[in-house]
Amino acid sequence: MTTFLFDLDGTLLNTIDLIVFSYRHTMEVHMDTVPPDKVFLRGMGTPLHRMFQLFTDQPEKIAAMIETYRHHNLEHHDAMVKAYPGALEAVQSLKAAGRQLALVTSKSRSVSERGLNRCGFQGLFDVVVAAEDVRWHKPDPEPVRKALEKLGANPGDTVFIGDSPVDLEAGKAAGVRTAAALWGPFPRGELAPYSPDFWLAHADEITHLTREGSTPETAPKAADHPG
Repeated sequence: MTTFLFDLDGTLLNTIDLIVFSYRHTMEVHMDTVPPDKVFLRGMGTPLHRMFQLFTDQPEKIAAMIETYRHHNLEHHDAMVKAYPGALEAVQSLKAAGRQLALVTSKSRSVSERGLNRCGFQGLFDVVVAAEDVRWHKPDPEPVRKALEKLGANPGDTVFIGDSPVDLEAGKAAGVRTAAALWGPFPRGELAPYSPDFWLAHADEITHLTREGSTPETAPKAADHPG
């Protein structure tokens, strides 16, 4: 593998509590009821407007909900966001080894970079593909293809590492290999239908994918991890 693409939330940064906290607050402000947390978790990797369309079809209300969410999220961002154990070290190791690195996220560029900088990832990614850079978002392959285009990378030499079904689906559709991050909010059972090429139980196993001769069957050893 010469090229590594990464999702952000749930893969590099543990923003789960912040995201759920912000969704709950937004629903309390704008709606009569607050759905279970699993509804919000199921939408990980999905743009805000698409998530709020689940609850209303009024464009003005959706815009107001997005504004409320973003304000609340930014207000609590720095206190709640942290890198997953081993994630920063893995990316630093890949960078030092000369691999091409890109971030592929449905989050805005400004908030993505704020999280990266907060957790020590600044300057590590050659390319960032954020929400405003594409017309179609994951699970559509456009964000992954955009990253490949900007890097000048070969899909056959690329792996996309993500924690959610939309990550795995987008990667497959773009023709790259996919690796499921089991430290995120989705259990193995929910990711298995998307047939990732690799299973990663811990972030420090990401660098196993650089080993010469590694195949989906032989690396990493976490392929048999129960999740």
